[in-house]
Amino acid sequence: MAAKKDDGRRIVAENRQARHEYFLTDMLEAGLQLTGTEVKSLRKGQANIAESYASVEDGGLWLINSYIPEYQGAGRFFQHEPRRKRRLLLHAKEIHKLAIAVERQGMTMVPLELYFNERGIAKLKIALAQGKKLHDKRESEKKRDWNREKARIMREKG
Repeated sequence: MAAKKDDGRRIVAENRQARHEYFLTDMLEAGLQLTGTEVKSLRKGQANIAESYASVEDGGLWLINSYIPEYQGAGRFFQHEPRRKRRLLLHAKEIHKLAIAVERQGMTMVPLELYFNERGIAKLKIALAQGKKLHDKRESEKKRDWNREKARIMREKG
């Protein structure tokens, strides 16, 4: 699967389920500390961040449980671990702000998109999120269905 283009960015992986599962509040763009084979694998459009999350550990921010498959063009000695922890690059103030929100307010950090920006640098869009309850999910679905129906009615009426 090739990477999708979107306003100067090439999106490699998306976490579509996050918008359904969480209320998203604060969004940040973070850099990733990657090895060479990870970057080559990402350029081929191979990655999965659907089951991953971000966590503050040892004074840094880490992306946990993301999947970047091994790059087939490299030898077996130069490969990376597909599910290793990857460091997210943010300023210390931003990391501190996220850590406080997670500790005090019970929020979680969810990755939304993994992409290459217009300069060709791998970036990750993360958001502070609060989990939705079942009734909140139903309400969101009702609202989305009503908006679709409303748009269909407006199209038909002219």
